[in-house]
Amino acid sequence: MTLPPTAPLTTAGPGAMGPPDWSAGSLASVLPAVADRLGIIRYAAADPFGLPPARRTVVVLVDGLGFDLLRRRSGHAPFLRGQLSRATRIPCGFPTTTATSMGSFGTGLPPGAHGLVGFCVLDPDTDRLLNELSWEDGPDPVRWQPSETVFEQAELAGVSVTRIGPGFFDGSGLTNAALRGGRFTAAQSLPDRVEAALAAVRAARRSLVYLYWGDVDKVGHVHGCESWQWGDELEAVDRALAMLVDRVPDDTSVVITADHGMVDVPFDVRLDLAHEPALMDGIRHLGGEPRSLQLYLEHGASAAVASAWRERLGKRATVMTRAEAVDAGWFGPVRPEVLARIGDLVVNMEGSFAVVHSGLMRPEVVALLGVHGSTSEAELAIPVIALAPRSGS
Repeated sequence: MTLPPTAPLTTAGPGAMGPPDWSAGSLASVLPAVADRLGIIRYAAADPFGLPPARRTVVVLVDGLGFDLLRRRSGHAPFLRGQLSRATRIPCGFPTTTATSMGSFGTGLPPGAHGLVGFCVLDPDTDRLLNELSWEDGPDPVRWQPSETVFEQAELAGVSVTRIGPGFFDGSGLTNAALRGGRFTAAQSLPDRVEAALAAVRAARRSLVYLYWGDVDKVGHVHGCESWQWGDELEAVDRALAMLVDRVPDDTSVVITADHGMVDVPFDVRLDLAHEPALMDGIRHLGGEPRSLQLYLEHGASAAVASAWRERLGKRATVMTRAEAVDAGWFGPVRPEVLARIGDLVVNMEGSFAVVHSGLMRPEVVALLGVHGSTSEAELAIPVIALAPRSGS
């Protein structure tokens, strides 16, 4: 695996991004770069983030902490605000959703290669939709995503690997697909997870510790990422990160990143497919999520459905066929067995807009104010903040 020196975000129009340049730095580059600087495996002659060599590293992923959100609301985050000048702004990948991003983060591969291509996608073997976040009644995670993770590679190299998160993550389908390797430590509150990370990194002379925090995303979904509640949560995260960095051993680096950003979409500017029966003609399965739908169609219906959706949604959405999305590079190189998991049509919402189906989607999904999944800069751009050890490694 090769890491490039830069990580550009290409502009495809006002507020929108072009497909990630997978030959450049992205979320898929973060753990490989960390492994490189830990001396585990030589991934590249140079990394895109300027990571320092280290004996030990703690990687923190803050769910939903988009780069542009962090910069705009950095008044709530004095510690992180002080690091923004050294932060690298990179794309998380597409779709901008947690399940896909965790696949990219854990494997170091783009979505078409690791196969976690959306929030809710088709399992071709069963002709059923799979929610890749909950993994309810899902397939064998290792068969679904067979590539070795970076954590597994680190463990094989003799590095102590610890993953820290809520207890229900341990052994879950998504964890086993995207983040397997090493040992799992369950901790509920953010201070408890910081303490667990400090204990784990101190316990071995060569260690890789991963800490996940999801409440920034949760608060943004419920209250909106422009809310005072989101600001309060960012303040709590900022304090915890400052404490973590202050207390890690002197030979330890800390890397902070995210899995996607977020936008608020008011409920009065959404289209509900439950009231648009003509748009459901020819659709067998409605996958994806409100900002990025994946439509699985009846045989021969692609042209008619695409035409109907383009006419109805106009400039509020970009409608691509599977071939167009793949050829444009949105999923990176796609394994043959992954192709059918991608919708026959991929519909990305533009601006402040979302499409729901109140009769098919879970009420909790329909009720989300803050959403993500599409291709705006606010959703795609994430930070990588690399803090060097206080002493040489």
